[in-house]
Amino acid sequence: MTEQQDSATEARSTPMRSLNRAIQIFEQLQRYRHPQRLKVIADDCGMSSSTALRLLRVLCDAGLVAQLGKSYRIGPAVVPASRVFLETDPLPQAARPVLARLAETTGFTASLFTRLGDERILIERAVGNASLGYELPQGRRLPLTRGAAGRVLISGLDDAALSEVLTASQRLGYEDENAKLADLKRRMSKDGDGFSFSEDERQVGIVSVAVLVPTIEWPTAESMSLTGPIHGTDRTALQATLPILQQAALQLAEALSAGRY
Repeated sequence: MTEQQDSATEARSTPMRSLNRAIQIFEQLQRYRHPQRLKVIADDCGMSSSTALRLLRVLCDAGLVAQLGKSYRIGPAVVPASRVFLETDPLPQAARPVLARLAETTGFTASLFTRLGDERILIERAVGNASLGYELPQGRRLPLTRGAAGRVLISGLDDAALSEVLTASQRLGYEDENAKLADLKRRMSKDGDGFSFSEDERQVGIVSVAVLVPTIEWPTAESMSLTGPIHGTDRTALQATLPILQQAALQLAEALSAGRY
């Protein structure tokens, strides 16, 4: 489809279609580590440059996107929204003391992730004694197919659902375009009953174990993990913390269910 055809189609489209495309651009900008030019954004979103430019201008007017020369990045209007979520939502409020105790007890870095569509995001983190050698900011979009905290969120899916997740991860650039379902299932085969384990997988030099946050009131969408540097931390030592990690996940679930936050 040419840019002229795409623009004509867009002009005839409903406001909901334009809104969906604007959200798509907004989400894609969150995945970039640096400001990106119009052509890159448009190509990654599968739309013409003219359509992307029109929607970027709307997002810029709202402060959700900022323009730096010929490049675009997330804008300052997201900061108030982030603050409100972190200060008022029950999930981060309940997680903070639980993760702090978990990190203090085990010495590992304790993290809480929530599933967001075909990705997961970091909600809260309490740093352990040993440095991980990198910093993972809250809100960072991460794959479901790589890393213990991601894989545990898809551990109960059948092959059809796993294939959909894999296809989405390929589209988002997390997985090689030639990756097969068998490759994903081979990584998942190292996981145990009720937990996932990763080593040198999403981040080189990092070992991690994760469990689901149990719930009976809504579909499970959160995972809790313990992470440490691979040097000085072996699988046996990390898996030995599983009972403590599972208890912490249960404490968080109980706090949320009891409505204490």
